[in-house]
Amino acid sequence: MSDRAQLRIVFAGTPEFAVPPLLALVSAGFLPVAALTQPDRRAGRGLKLQASPVKQAAEVFGIAIYQPDSLKTAEFQQWLSETQPDLLIVVAYGLILPQAVLDIPRFGCWNIHASLLPRWRGAAPIQRAIEAGDRESGVCIMLMDAGLDTGAVLARESILLASDETSDSLHDKLAELGAESLLQCLQKLQSAQSLAATPQSTEGITYAHKLNKAEAQINWQDSAIPLEQRIRAFNPWPVCWCDVAGERTRIWLASAETRAKPGANVAGAVISADDSGILVACGSGQLRITQIQRPGGNAQSAREYLQGRSFPARLTYNPLS
Repeated sequence: MSDRAQLRIVFAGTPEFAVPPLLALVSAGFLPVAALTQPDRRAGRGLKLQASPVKQAAEVFGIAIYQPDSLKTAEFQQWLSETQPDLLIVVAYGLILPQAVLDIPRFGCWNIHASLLPRWRGAAPIQRAIEAGDRESGVCIMLMDAGLDTGAVLARESILLASDETSDSLHDKLAELGAESLLQCLQKLQSAQSLAATPQSTEGITYAHKLNKAEAQINWQDSAIPLEQRIRAFNPWPVCWCDVAGERTRIWLASAETRAKPGANVAGAVISADDSGILVACGSGQLRITQIQRPGGNAQSAREYLQGRSFPARLTYNPLS
């Protein structure tokens, strides 16, 4: 049996995306010796302290939990060194790993990144891929270094994006795909099989910058296709919106129609509003809104939204200052 058979793994993750890989580790017998996750945060209407999804999952399996505010302190680095991890697995953890931490695990630090590197390095790879109209996405198991998602790639798995893909649906697919790919890499490491780290290409580098709520406002001068892509990319957060009769109204789902239907084609003009959706003229093409939400209400189909309610003849765009 290889000396790699009993791997001491420390798992670092925070949001829901990190839970499937953690569960996969446990199911496959790679029970982490500890889980790192961000400190409990206040959330909800009552602003009560809430544990991260990773903390909640780790508690179920009796995994020791550590919630440092920073990984740069001598206290944390001493704790990690004394834990003697063979491997630190990082999945959407949210804290920067300094070089001193990267150097501690015997086999380094692995990261599950939700893109086909070097495309979409950075904070929001799932959303930016959909917003850009990418035809495929995927996950990379990356050997972490001090750069921003610049490390060599141990494994790469790709999937095609559905025509109606949202960040919500792609998030779930890539979380599961990342878990599967991670297990394959661990099994190779455990059995001393070849596990090559391939440097990333210097071509095709793009950055998935953090989402900004201001991006979610719809400008009807934009073309219908990129508007549809942004609506799907920003579902379920921050959710695109526009002003409808003085109400900040969220647009959850819509489809671009490049063949113009008869009617006014001034950007923002409402061409029709019926059970099939609310058709709005854009700078180029038209957008059919199919799921919409009033302030304080729930998301509704266009048919439900229009029951007993008229729709304005034109939607305007007034950028936030």
